[in-house]
Amino acid sequence: MNCNIDITGVVLKTERLILREWRLSDLEDFYEYCSVDGVGQMAGWLPHKDREESLRILNHFIDGKHTFALEYQGKVIGSLGLEAYTEDEYPELQKYQGREIGYVLSKDYWGRGLMPEAVREAMRYMFEDVGVDFLLCGHFLSNRQSARVQQKRGFRYYRNNIHHGITGDREGIMNFISRKQWLEMNEH
Repeated sequence: MNCNIDITGVVLKTERLILREWRLSDLEDFYEYCSVDGVGQMAGWLPHKDREESLRILNHFIDGKHTFALEYQGKVIGSLGLEAYTEDEYPELQKYQGREIGYVLSKDYWGRGLMPEAVREAMRYMFEDVGVDFLLCGHFLSNRQSARVQQKRGFRYYRNNIHHGITGDREGIMNFISRKQWLEMNEH
């Protein structure tokens, strides 16, 4: 079952990043990376055509209260959503509380280890502060970078799936991690 999420007022910090609520003043940074070819397609959406499209989506993030802006050195370079998963597709998880993590990073910042850092902190927040039982995280078969982020963070293969989206039907993999697995990985 999807747990309720509201990140209003939540600020998470890592060594290099701040995960925080989106603001209207982030529009230029958001449009800058979302309009680049190759970024959105990795997550199943097309590059933004104009600032108006970015503004509509930015308002959706602000109103939804479950998507973090990833700020690096004062600039927003990506997003990390604590998304509702499709409960009908996972009836076996009905008695547990969870969410699905989704993320996008500006092409200019790929390969620096920033997304594994952000995902780790979001996982800590969800398991330790919110108290969810599990997290899901998926990627398209062709998205090796995202697969690597999930592997580094301890997600394990759960099942194959088909994503029906504006970029067409694409085969992907859904990965899973339980709170117990997270705690075992992070024992000191």
